[in-house]
Amino acid sequence: MHHLFGIVLGQKDLSRAGDLFSLDDSEIEGCLSEALEQIKIISSSPDYQTNDNNQAVVEICITRITTAIRETESIEKHGKSLVALWESCLEHNLKPSGKDEDTPHAKIASDIMSCILQNYNRPPIMALAVPVAVKFLQRGNKELCRNMSSYLSLAAISKADLLAEHTEAIVKSVLQGNSMLLRVLPSLYEKQSQPINSHLRDLVALMSHLEPPEQHHLLQLLMLVAKKKQPEVLQECIPSLISHVRDPNNNDIILNILIEISSYEPEVLANLLPTLKEIGDSFPSLIGQTAKIYGAVGHIDEERARICLIYLVNQLANMEHSFHHILLLEIKHITDTFSNILGIQSRDIYRMSNSFTAIAKLLIQQLENDTTTDSRSKSLALHAVRMKNIHSDNGQEAESGDVTAGISFTDICLSQESNKLPSTAGTEELQLENTLLSHPNIKYIESENLPEHVKENCYEESPKTTKQPVEYQDKLYFHLKENLSKVKAYVLEMGKKIPLPDECVIEDTVRSSVAKLFFSCPLKGHYCLYSKSSFTLISRQPQLWIHIMFLFQQNLFPEPLSMQNSSVQALKALWEKTQLKGTHSFETAMVQSTFPPQKDLDHVQIQLEEVRFFDLFGYSEEAGAWQCFMCNNPEKATVVNQDGQPLIEGKLKEKQVRWKFIKRWKTRYFTLAGNQLLFRKGKSKDDPDDCPIELSKVQSVKVVAKKRRDRSLPRAFEIFTDSKTYVFKAKDEKNAEEWLQCINVAVAQVKERESREATTYL
Repeated sequence: MHHLFGIVLGQKDLSRAGDLFSLDDSEIEGCLSEALEQIKIISSSPDYQTNDNNQAVVEICITRITTAIRETESIEKHGKSLVALWESCLEHNLKPSGKDEDTPHAKIASDIMSCILQNYNRPPIMALAVPVAVKFLQRGNKELCRNMSSYLSLAAISKADLLAEHTEAIVKSVLQGNSMLLRVLPSLYEKQSQPINSHLRDLVALMSHLEPPEQHHLLQLLMLVAKKKQPEVLQECIPSLISHVRDPNNNDIILNILIEISSYEPEVLANLLPTLKEIGDSFPSLIGQTAKIYGAVGHIDEERARICLIYLVNQLANMEHSFHHILLLEIKHITDTFSNILGIQSRDIYRMSNSFTAIAKLLIQQLENDTTTDSRSKSLALHAVRMKNIHSDNGQEAESGDVTAGISFTDICLSQESNKLPSTAGTEELQLENTLLSHPNIKYIESENLPEHVKENCYEESPKTTKQPVEYQDKLYFHLKENLSKVKAYVLEMGKKIPLPDECVIEDTVRSSVAKLFFSCPLKGHYCLYSKSSFTLISRQPQLWIHIMFLFQQNLFPEPLSMQNSSVQALKALWEKTQLKGTHSFETAMVQSTFPPQKDLDHVQIQLEEVRFFDLFGYSEEAGAWQCFMCNNPEKATVVNQDGQPLIEGKLKEKQVRWKFIKRWKTRYFTLAGNQLLFRKGKSKDDPDDCPIELSKVQSVKVVAKKRRDRSLPRAFEIFTDSKTYVFKAKDEKNAEEWLQCINVAVAQVKERESREATTYL
């Protein structure tokens, strides 16, 4: 032992202890294990807990030893002695004597713990330390236990095998209140499931007492249990789990757990359908998940199949575009299993997958035809739900103001086709249905103005605006008659700058109404980005868009429109949904201002740019229509769709956030190929891969908002996924634009492929 250590420890000389820090680490490294043995002897003496001098000497010596071990990286050489001293603390009292006062041996244990467990990525050290560390969890020192739990969590990530044999002790510690260790359990479950399964019900009962991060770790554990297909373990946990399904922080992952269970044991969820319906009504973004559970329960027997089909079909008629393919897929699976419910017409119905409202109409009709005679009242209820809040005769707003209203500008082609399908419904009911469905079908087609591929998909129908009696030729009619040529010329130019949406839905928000607009590609080529799916835009200027759509509608007709026209009635209904008290009616607004103010149209273009619409769509002079990037650039389609070939690659800077106030940029090499944006850990394409971004999980890609930009962010853009936001910076603005367009195209392509998989299974 170094002579100075010998003096300080042998004579317990506190006056010389500080001199240990004047020695170089290399001078004392060889004797550290011997010094640790001497400290163990001193700390085990009967009078140590009352001898302040000895405690101070030990504390200073331990600090010097642990510092030298870290600096010389000699933990593996001295680890055995360090762990032996650490374990000796377990023979003494560790509970705090006062509010914040640790006992002498608790101080030793705390100082040694950080030196040992910071080496959680070194298996030989952790093999020595973990059996001792687990014993500290039961010794009543909360602060020591909390710090120990943090290090054990890191150890579980690095080498779960080392903790596996101590799973029972760790679970008991969690149940005693050490909830921090919940983050360890998912890693341990793969290695040692039985101790966790036996206490799973008690663990789930802790849910309401946990902080959100701890709840997340517990739900991660339950997802693993669900994937192991052990319904007998989970069944008794489901009631507790369901009691938290209304929590917006956790309902997404809870529903995913239930989806997993429903895939192999749907019977245990059959009684939960009313609760799931309430969740879908309260949280519309979760409809896709509730639909999957309904779909699974619908396979149990024919009675439940009918119950689940009614729910799914009504959601298909009412729900936003993003879930249509999921709903349709679940309906298809149920009707494949119980083919007699829909009969031979099901194939014709599913082929009409470009119009989900038309499919829903036919499915409801078919379900009604197959029910008993008392189904007429149910039929009317289904129609009422499907038609949301528009009255059939006058287009007035319904009493319930919190329901959305919407119209589709493409339904007429498919609804005419659907009317040609055989039906056994009674005449009276069909008349009712035709009246109810009259208002969405507002797109009458002037065939000479349409591209050939649109003519092929639509039947001819002449507009019902000719030779009206004088009393029906209202002031809108006379105004348009005087300005018809101006309107057509205006729309011709406006249509090259602003696209016409396929569908418009008005929704109420806390502050005002918004327009949800859906855009697709009319060409629907082989590599089309939007043949089955749609680009969605939320606008806070709903009346401006209604005005734009009205002008587009007038351009389709050779004669002036009047207020009696069905398409005008539909737009009027949307206008009234957005109309504030004391403002102009639809008719007055259209007459007083033939065209929207130019500044409003400029704002529309700015919003389309901000949401990167022009990355994905462009106006084709040849086709006279807005088409997607792939249909406008077919020569690029083969390059983009080559498996494994990068669409774009190169260096970007990624914002790294280490702590709350410390941010930095790290240069990495990125490759956009297939369904992923691949990371490299370094600047070269030859560096190893890091965790990629799955394009199917990307929600949006945007330029960093102007108000957030500064001199360091002139070329920055953000990628938002369902769980994380990434911020990247390109070398210049041109390069940033290239990346933005390529990523947006690739994301649209992935989502279109998902939609095709759901709707082209026949």
